[in-house]
Amino acid sequence: MKQEAKPTKAEAEPHQHPRLGEIGLTNFEPYLMNRIMGRYNASLRDEMGRLGLTTAKMRTLAVLSVVDGPMIRELSVFAVVEQSTLSRALDALANEGLVRRETHEQDTRATRVFITDDGRAAFERLWPHMAAAYNQMFKGIAPEDRRVFLETLQKLLINIRKHDF
Repeated sequence: MKQEAKPTKAEAEPHQHPRLGEIGLTNFEPYLMNRIMGRYNASLRDEMGRLGLTTAKMRTLAVLSVVDGPMIRELSVFAVVEQSTLSRALDALANEGLVRRETHEQDTRATRVFITDDGRAAFERLWPHMAAAYNQMFKGIAPEDRRVFLETLQKLLINIRKHDF
């Protein structure tokens, strides 16, 4: 018969949270997620530089390669880029001919963003490097563990989501 897990101190006393020093950085998931994504982005930096891309530009092209014509506020959320940073990245990408902006058909105050053929080609040159970094990140991790990890991440995203798209 399976024993029920005892609640942790933090669960038993919801207003008493352990301090970060008690948890430790390597046991604090947000720290680990930031560190992992920082290393992932760093592993792509050289190739992005060769293509004239920044992390914000790369994320923008990546999203636009799979999401057709999001509004700028949606693109900011999907690309995980502050709107002010995204605005500068979009200006540069548009000047380079990698994206185009169109006024929303029903709301003239809103703008949709689309990837151009040149933008798609730039992203396709970067994709093999992204895929290699992705594969390296999951090296030695069993498919079932990856599936459970992905499901957990999706649940975390639902828990913190602030947008309906």
